[in-house]
Amino acid sequence: MAAMTSKQRVLDLFAGGHPFPLPVFSGMGSVTIHGLAGLGVPFPRLHADAVVMCEAALSTWRLFGFESVVMPFDVGVEAEALGHALNLYENAPGEILYPTVRRKAEAKAENLAVPADLEQRGRMPVVAEAIRLARRAAGDAVAVGAYVLAPFTLAGQALELDQLLKLAGKNQGELHAVLERAAEVTVRTARLYRRAGADFLTIREDGASTDILSPRMFRVLIQPHLRRVFAALDGPTVLNISGGTQTIVEAMADCGATAVSVDQKNDLAASRLTLGPGKLLFGNLDPAGLLAAGSPAVVRDGVRRCILEGADAVWPGSDLWPGTPAENLRAMVAAARETQPLRTEYWRR
Repeated sequence: MAAMTSKQRVLDLFAGGHPFPLPVFSGMGSVTIHGLAGLGVPFPRLHADAVVMCEAALSTWRLFGFESVVMPFDVGVEAEALGHALNLYENAPGEILYPTVRRKAEAKAENLAVPADLEQRGRMPVVAEAIRLARRAAGDAVAVGAYVLAPFTLAGQALELDQLLKLAGKNQGELHAVLERAAEVTVRTARLYRRAGADFLTIREDGASTDILSPRMFRVLIQPHLRRVFAALDGPTVLNISGGTQTIVEAMADCGATAVSVDQKNDLAASRLTLGPGKLLFGNLDPAGLLAAGSPAVVRDGVRRCILEGADAVWPGSDLWPGTPAENLRAMVAAARETQPLRTEYWRR
């Protein structure tokens, strides 16, 4: 029997299979300066040109064997489509600067108006076209992913975050109204990307970690809207929350996503024990302290730990830093092949 392709192994994992070796992939930003060097383009061009976006995403797979092709590369797409001006830092082509919202509105539901033509606004068509191009180029060899901001994180991009946090304590009705509108944007954006050819979608609620909200606030304010989002989507989905999630990982798993993703702040083995064997758990390689700043030996040890502690995929806890050394990216992929055979023995102890 022929070996499965990377795409087949990723989709088999989402379908409940046990592919060997474990996929090494991500649902978040995975562009590298090594890929950009081969394209000869400055960093700001990644965000506004569909062809460049596609080729940059493909390069991480082509150069290092990373088993996903993911777009977009910044978290401002939805806010821009809602009418908020972004700074793309086109005057600093030699620097790695991600787009940022120039000015946010006051945190009120009416300030998060959802346009009827949302999917045609801003860079939404650019990202969708990049996904279509990548799907065509990748064929059946590698999975194509896309990420979308979840309601609270999206609201924090478009509206003043400190005011949103005040609403969480003083006017939860108004906050729910804001999040209902934001959830509509999340769902419509995710469906656009799915239609364009994304094999899996990561919904990023990075603003709702326990570093910012209490576990009770998460369950009362965030979880209902995440459930609404995942209930409206088909196909494989991942819920990612960066930051501390140890005390809400069970609530994350109850939101309806196919898999949950945690970052390096979590005790991965404890999260696995909390969730049990039935829920897909991705994580939690440190993209900065380990992948970007470590040595290949340190990276190999980190991959080994993630696999032995129960991760279902070798998956960075957040976006790759574009300047991550090439040798570390190669070590990450190679270590996954070397380590998985030890996992069964570890969990039999």
